[in-house]
Amino acid sequence: MVRHKGHVAAALFFLALASVTTLSLPLAVRRVVDHGFASADTAFVNSYFGMLAVLALVLALASAGRYYFVITIGERVVAALRRDVFAHVLTLSPAFYDRNLSGEIVSRLTVDTTQIKSAVGATASLALRNSILFVGAAAMMVVTSPGLSAIVLGAIPLIVLPLVAFGRSVRARSRAAQDVLAGAGAYAGEAIGSVRAVQAFTAEGEARARFDAAVEDAFEAARRSVSARAGLTAFAIFLVTASIVAVLWVGAQQVIGGTMTPGTLGQFLLYAVFAASSLGQLSEVWGELTAAAGATERLSELLEDRSEIADPASPVSLPAVPTGAVRFEDVAFHYPTSPGRATLRGLSFEVRPGETVALVGASGAGKSTVFALLERFYDPAAGRILVDGVDIRRVALHALRRRIALVPQDVTIFAGTLASNIAFGRPDATRAQIEAAAEAALVTPFVRHLPDGFDTTVGERGVTLSGGQRQRVAIARAILRDAPILLLDEATSALDAESEGLVQTALDGLMRGRTTLVIAHRLATILKADRILVVDGGRIVEEGTHASLIAADGAYARLARLQFGAAEAALRGAAE
Repeated sequence: MVRHKGHVAAALFFLALASVTTLSLPLAVRRVVDHGFASADTAFVNSYFGMLAVLALVLALASAGRYYFVITIGERVVAALRRDVFAHVLTLSPAFYDRNLSGEIVSRLTVDTTQIKSAVGATASLALRNSILFVGAAAMMVVTSPGLSAIVLGAIPLIVLPLVAFGRSVRARSRAAQDVLAGAGAYAGEAIGSVRAVQAFTAEGEARARFDAAVEDAFEAARRSVSARAGLTAFAIFLVTASIVAVLWVGAQQVIGGTMTPGTLGQFLLYAVFAASSLGQLSEVWGELTAAAGATERLSELLEDRSEIADPASPVSLPAVPTGAVRFEDVAFHYPTSPGRATLRGLSFEVRPGETVALVGASGAGKSTVFALLERFYDPAAGRILVDGVDIRRVALHALRRRIALVPQDVTIFAGTLASNIAFGRPDATRAQIEAAAEAALVTPFVRHLPDGFDTTVGERGVTLSGGQRQRVAIARAILRDAPILLLDEATSALDAESEGLVQTALDGLMRGRTTLVIAHRLATILKADRILVVDGGRIVEEGTHASLIAADGAYARLARLQFGAAEAALRGAAE
């Protein structure tokens, strides 16, 4: 709020002006009733009604000013909150995302912040307005008639105490409703993002039924929250209205007895109505604020979550001239979600600068984990990893990751232009650099057939591109990054023969002069590797070139016989 003190001051000014104007209306009514009507003075009545019109104009302008400044503050605060939360979640390690659904995180960024926006904006404005109006009306009631005010003010503890008592219950129910709704939104995001798989497996009915059940659960949770707030509001309004009826009856007796003028009763009654309506609206606003408190708790939990992977307090610089040397020393690791199952056990190997080393082995052997640890998405439980002779835990994360380029099996393409996707991670890249990287990655040949060339929008997740085209875009990204260490994770495993040939040609150019680690199930793609490491059970069980490992007739040779033998059999079968 300090950053918006000008808007806050303006909002408070208009808020005070609107409240003072509203509280002055009963005084004018009293003067008209007691003096204007009694003396039948038309000019007096006309002047007072003219004054009421002026007050109405002031009230309208003050209310508009209050609404504008308060809502603007709410929008600005929530915009800043969304930026801060998004910036924070981007810093959280993959271990956080292993435990949380991405759809639920997005729900906190959107639904919860919208709830807070309502509270900071319109709801807070109403709360402040009604609080000031209630205090002012109560004070004027006491000034007008201390005796009658005791009746109305005596009902206040009966209203406020239940508000406080039930507020915690309402907040808990609101929080539960938001949690359930976030779960429904998370599943909807998964289903929509994978709609092709849903339709291919004719699972529309199953997806619809699951989402319907989630929505129904969200409705029930919301209904319980609303019912608590509705009951609270009804209780408050009944007590307030009953106290006004009692005041009206007692006041009427005093007017009949001549101890109070009709104008004074009218003035008191208007102040009582102002106080009652303000308190009634406060009870509704309280429900909105407690719901926003639940949203605030969810966002606070997100903001308080700290990444398990963080920069060291005093980062060490990597050598100014990178060589790309990589070394794993007796590394042990298990994923946080599976503490009882070790993924790597005493893993040790070295990759010399400019060398191409392939990691092969069965699924679950730990090959992808090597890449995750080298990028420092996780830290090993034991041992250490060195890049250019420096323990990566002593290096700033950005400095480490800037020296690594990744070409994954499942390429992430964003809903934007082809050029922006190639330049992802290098926003300062010029158009010439983007096109040069595309040329080297053999992207340019298919770009010529796109309607807008590099400015063609490729759709969410790159749905308009083929698998081979997406892989070549990923290679172009890596070329543009120009990092000394290259990680290739099954970069050609899902491609047809023609696409694989094009991608492999692009990869050969990318690997030249770089330290390269390759994960491959298809052994034909790693025959030219300088060394092959066979990983089994989180350890290196064999090491050598393709020829030496075949001659050793060990685990690698068995994998080779399975793959190449199957390929030869398939070719013989096709020939026959």
